[in-house]
Amino acid sequence: MRLGVIGGGAWGTALAQVASAGGETLLWALEPDVVESINAAHENRAFLAGVPLNPGIRATSDLGELDRCDAWLVVTPAQHMRAVLEGAGDRDKPLVLCAKGIEERSGQLLHQVAKQLCPNAAVAVLSGPTFAHEVAKGLPTAVTLAAEDGDLAERLRDRLKQPGFRIYVSDDVAGAEIGGAVKNVLAIACGVVEGKGLGQNARAALIGRGFAEMTRFGLAFGAKRETLVGLSGLGDLVLTCSSTSSRNYSLGVGIGQGRSAAELLSDRKTVAEGAFTAPVLARLARDKAIDMPIVDAVDALIAGRANVDQVLGALLARPARSEAV
Repeated sequence: MRLGVIGGGAWGTALAQVASAGGETLLWALEPDVVESINAAHENRAFLAGVPLNPGIRATSDLGELDRCDAWLVVTPAQHMRAVLEGAGDRDKPLVLCAKGIEERSGQLLHQVAKQLCPNAAVAVLSGPTFAHEVAKGLPTAVTLAAEDGDLAERLRDRLKQPGFRIYVSDDVAGAEIGGAVKNVLAIACGVVEGKGLGQNARAALIGRGFAEMTRFGLAFGAKRETLVGLSGLGDLVLTCSSTSSRNYSLGVGIGQGRSAAELLSDRKTVAEGAFTAPVLARLARDKAIDMPIVDAVDALIAGRANVDQVLGALLARPARSEAV
């Protein structure tokens, strides 16, 4: 199976590294310097500097070259996926969605966007606790690969699996996507806790209550509980809520230290998906009367409607309730 990877950022490059161990891999990147660096030096100096890449990875800036691939790993940022797929035409080959987010303008999960644009393509979702630099170096990692077509999930698993890249298959596409999208927003909140110096107890409490919010939202939108407690839900939440290697967590740290979200986002070369997911997630939750106070707090911080002290005061002033609710 020939694989094409769409997206030359750190995560796209890491997945190309994984895929190249099992066969021919073509990586599409928007940036000409990324294409040149990968082809000439076998390194993505812009987004994954210092990590030697398999010479079997070939990069291109011509999306049409990927037509000869049997499946695409779509690793563009969530808010840009629609534009990329619109330029690709109505594909009838599998799409594996690897970004984590909800489309801001439509409120759709990414697999819904992909099916709208490419109705003849089978769609799968790859998600889980993954830092790109660790995956690219071959450090042990486990992920969820979700597809409604079980045979497709197994074929993709067999093509991508490596000793250090363990893949668990699932048929819960919505659950795998929701876990990855919601955890990005909660990671911003955990970063705020760190930046504000609120302590480890507060961060642990936030992870626990944040997971309760993820579960309420996921179940309301068709996710399975066992998916949310797995790698693409709880596993990914724990990883991104505890390390500055997470772009979302780092964004939250800056906000906790007193910088504005607008200032921090303008400085970033890479995308903190949670900043774009927070407003649409909060809106969807309100529409379905799902209680998500932490998500609402992050939304207020990103939009500049409140500062850290104000949202913290509001959260701590909430009425006492049963933990099971």
